Amino acid sequence: MDKRNFAFDKVNFILLAIGMIVVIIGFVLMSGGGSTEEAYDPSIFSPMHIKVAPVVCLLGFVSMIYAIIRKPKDE
Repeated sequence: MDKRNFAFDKVNFILLAIGMIVVIIGFVLMSGGGSTEEAYDPSIFSPMHIKVAPVVCLLGFVSMIYAIIRKPKDE
C-alpha cells in the first residue's frame, strides 16, 4: 500500500496519544475529595484544582489539535 494515502503518520498518532494522556492527567488533577453535608473540605478550592488542572487540560487539547492539523512530511 502507498503511504501517501494516509492522513496521519506515526508521529501524528504519538502526538495524539501524548495529548490524550495530558488531558487525562489534567482531569485527575481536577478531581479530589468533595465536601459533604456533615463536613466542609476547603481543599476543593486549592490552586491545583482551580488553576493548574484546567491549564494542563487546555495544553493537552491544544496538543491534540496540533496533532490532527499537522501534515505528515513527504519522503
